[in-house]
Amino acid sequence: MNTLTVERIGFGVTTQDLGRPGFSDMGLGAAGAADRGSAALANRMVGNRPGAAVLEALLGSVSLRSDAHVVAAVTGAACAVEVERADGSVHGAAANEVLLLGPGDTVHLGVPDTGLRSYVAVRGGFVVEPVLGSRSWDSLAQLGPAPLQAGDALPIGTEADGWPVVDAVAPPLEPWPWESVVLDVVPGPRDDWFTPAWRTTLTGQDHCVSPDSDRVGVRTTAAEPLVRAVTHELPSEGVETGSLQVPPDGFPVLFLADHPVTGGYPVVAVLTPASVDRAAQLRPGDTVRFRVV
Repeated sequence: MNTLTVERIGFGVTTQDLGRPGFSDMGLGAAGAADRGSAALANRMVGNRPGAAVLEALLGSVSLRSDAHVVAAVTGAACAVEVERADGSVHGAAANEVLLLGPGDTVHLGVPDTGLRSYVAVRGGFVVEPVLGSRSWDSLAQLGPAPLQAGDALPIGTEADGWPVVDAVAPPLEPWPWESVVLDVVPGPRDDWFTPAWRTTLTGQDHCVSPDSDRVGVRTTAAEPLVRAVTHELPSEGVETGSLQVPPDGFPVLFLADHPVTGGYPVVAVLTPASVDRAAQLRPGDTVRFRVV
């Protein structure tokens, strides 16, 4: 079986697919790719089925060596991409471009200027051992194929769903690092637990991404907290990916792919699916503006 070997890892790489929905009665969330749109685009570019496993690389910073002829693509946070051929020559490439690798070639991902997570897909998908039907690593449950280490050999599958039909796609328009990222939300199931001014407080100021953020959720701070009108405790209830849960300090936490299945703080709003993908690309220090739609 053809493989890609991990030559170098910078900030962390995991395998991800569409996740393992249907196990919430066991206390397990679905997990899966944090930026599902970017993972799906990578699979489409190389002709894979939607559920094929990809690599999710934190801040890019990974090198992969091929032992065969491989079709690959890199999406998500736009990082510099170089292909080092077996003869030692180096060729520049780009994110959102179909890459053709030969035996002995190595693809190097640099650190992106903006965004947090890049995705690597290969034609046929990565066929690491699944757990409960998924090849996704769940950081909260510590379940699934373990995060990758240098020296790991990743088997490449043979099942695809057609051939690549494009050489490259236009990258999405991203804000400059000094601009706020706009996230669309709809009112949540517990918006009535907050004072009527919650919309103004949520949408009328910048929210800063805290360093205490991960695949479970994005913590935020702001000048003004959201104020609760109902002060008694909320019994734990189910929460969805994209929920804006508000702890006692009044600053929302955005739930991402590895969020718990229940929560005890009120959910004031829920991100749209496209905004969940954008939230997955937020770095500590980025600023966010919420927009109720």
